[in-house]
Amino acid sequence: MAEMHDTTEEYLETIFEIEEEGIVPIRARLVERLRLSAPAVSETVNRLVEQGNVELLDNRRLRLTPKGRAIARSIVRRHRLAERLLVDVIGLEWEKAHREADRWEHAISAEVEEKLVALLGDPATCPHGNPIPGSARTVDRAGTVLLSDAGEGAVVVSRISERLELDDDALTLIAGARLIPGSRATVVGRDAGGNVRVATEVGEQVVPVAVARMMEVVPGGGTDLLRGVAVGTGAPANVA
Repeated sequence: MAEMHDTTEEYLETIFEIEEEGIVPIRARLVERLRLSAPAVSETVNRLVEQGNVELLDNRRLRLTPKGRAIARSIVRRHRLAERLLVDVIGLEWEKAHREADRWEHAISAEVEEKLVALLGDPATCPHGNPIPGSARTVDRAGTVLLSDAGEGAVVVSRISERLELDDDALTLIAGARLIPGSRATVVGRDAGGNVRVATEVGEQVVPVAVARMMEVVPGGGTDLLRGVAVGTGAPANVA
């Protein structure tokens, strides 16, 4: 595949991730995610349409073409593999992996990608619990709920939304509270504003409702519901 301009890749990657979260991708969502002006986003979207990477439907929805989706899947795959390498092998702090992988994803060749898959054991997810496209491993998300909706009792954190990965303060809060994917916690209750009180290995924490709405958990703390999600940050997510 020919080298693509980083801006093109970033837009296609973002559309893919918005779709992945079950949100309808429109230009306004790109403005929010990329933190760019509406005119700048419209100009780039028009260029993507001209290149045959995106279709602009009558209802303003953006749809990746087969060509655009292939590029997006490749970038998302390399980004999430890079995050795994950074956290599981190099030892970079979990909350820093997303930003750093943004720098790596455009430079990873197909040959290096193949070596990463072998080194990491073909992980199912990135360290944030998001699936790695093309992995032979799967994650069973049956029974997962948003932390904001979880009842009181034991839970295991399973996934952090890609949208939340853009919030450095939220990632720092989650890491400090020991609420990264694979971590166990107990939902203690909620305050009047819906903020969630949880007990973790470092004590009781308060998770703002806006953050809790972008975190998935498995109620009951089952051990076989998180295949591919590493517990902690010390080992590749290659659990069968």
